[in-house]
Amino acid sequence: MAPGASTLLLLGLLLLLPGVPPHTAGCPAACRCYSATVECGALRLRVVPPGIPPGTQTLFLQDNSIAHLEQGTLAPLVALRHLYLHNNSLHVLESGSFRSQPRLLELALTGNRLRGLRGGAFIGLAQLRVLYLAGNQLAKLLDFTFLHMPRLQELHLQENSIELLEDQALAGLSSLALLDLSRNQLGTISREVLQPLTSLQVLRLTENPWRCDCALHWLGSWIKDGGRRLLSSRDKKITCAEPPRLALQSLLEVSGSSLICIPPSVYVEPLELTANLGEDLRVACQASGYPQPLVTWRKVLQSREGLPQAQAQLEDGAPGLVGQAIRDTGSGMLFLTNITLAHGGKYECEAANAGGRAHVPFLLLVNASRQQAQQLPALRAPAARPSGREPRHEAGSMAFRALSLATQTAIAAAIALLALTALLLVTMICRRRRRRKKMPAPQGEGALFVNDYSDGPCTFAQLEELRDERGHEMFVIDRSKPLFAEAPPAEPGDRSAADRPASGLRLPPRVAYEIHC
Repeated sequence: MAPGASTLLLLGLLLLLPGVPPHTAGCPAACRCYSATVECGALRLRVVPPGIPPGTQTLFLQDNSIAHLEQGTLAPLVALRHLYLHNNSLHVLESGSFRSQPRLLELALTGNRLRGLRGGAFIGLAQLRVLYLAGNQLAKLLDFTFLHMPRLQELHLQENSIELLEDQALAGLSSLALLDLSRNQLGTISREVLQPLTSLQVLRLTENPWRCDCALHWLGSWIKDGGRRLLSSRDKKITCAEPPRLALQSLLEVSGSSLICIPPSVYVEPLELTANLGEDLRVACQASGYPQPLVTWRKVLQSREGLPQAQAQLEDGAPGLVGQAIRDTGSGMLFLTNITLAHGGKYECEAANAGGRAHVPFLLLVNASRQQAQQLPALRAPAARPSGREPRHEAGSMAFRALSLATQTAIAAAIALLALTALLLVTMICRRRRRRKKMPAPQGEGALFVNDYSDGPCTFAQLEELRDERGHEMFVIDRSKPLFAEAPPAEPGDRSAADRPASGLRLPPRVAYEIHC
């Protein structure tokens, strides 16, 4: 046999030996590539290796340390149909991470560190059939998270920490046949969550701390009416964790009258508060009820006409607001930092649970007395700004410049009128004092008189108040005012009237006794 032929035969045998990866020109280092499959599992990779052939249909990247999918990393892999990224360190999925994989049928993200799913994380996966998200750290699913996967048939969410599913979290999954929510932290689930799942055949809800109250009444009725067919014998054992009187009981065995809720009550103290500019503020809102209410702070917006508009959550970009639109259970704290005039206005704390809603208003007044002191440096060295542009003020601002021109004019006119009225009053008072000094004192005004009580006590009707030249008070007894009413004069011939004693007492006019001190 020729030497060249023997060498070729030896190379062929080596390629056929087990454990020897086939050599492919476009295969990444340390990976194994054959046909349309690339295996790069358990290689301690931190990123997706470069050089993966564009025609790859199945890619194994499991059991590595990949923490992030860089934008564009998977862009060349347009033919990908199966992607396995389980047991890595992914903590976030950027929006559009799989935009270039329109043919992907199966995506495995089990056993990563995902805490949340951003909107648009699954854009482009219109053909996806199976999605594995089990064993992550998901705490809640927001509305429309899976909106871009109309053909998804299996969604595995077990073994997370999910305690909240928003009403539209599963919107768009009209083809979903299997939903696994077991082994999470779900206390309740709304009827609206499952309404989009028109093709659902298997539902797994076991091993959750279910709170058996009025909000879960529908689930028991739904299972008894027709949902039983979706649950296996094991899944039918939906066990109550609270309230304590129903703990460890099966939801299907609890009567509807036992599933009760206590409407919330909410309390804020004080209801009105005044804060200074630049200060920080904390306002507590206490709520009670069963289940524990969800507390939300909102600011009531004011229209230009002064009428309250629809209540809106505090915007994320509002200056100095920390923890705005806080949602918490039991107690909610409103944090305001570096208070400005824009923070002043009406707020509302709302508490809500399955039993109803309750809210209480809160008014924040901002003390603008420190504003001038803070603006002094600015007045001394004014900052340059484009001419013809006035500073903008938010609605409800207490700044004078924020008012309309007509309002400013009215305020200025009112202030001027008040000043003129005060000046006229001062002038009138001065004139009266001058006239009193010029008038001659009446006879006997300069002496202090007092009754000697010899003819009976005096009355207030007999006392007249006078003032001397120095303005001192003095009282004069006016004898022209008798103590008793005078008797009518007797007619001639009326002897009985003459014989009767006089019913009145005539006093000599202006008889008084002078006391010199």
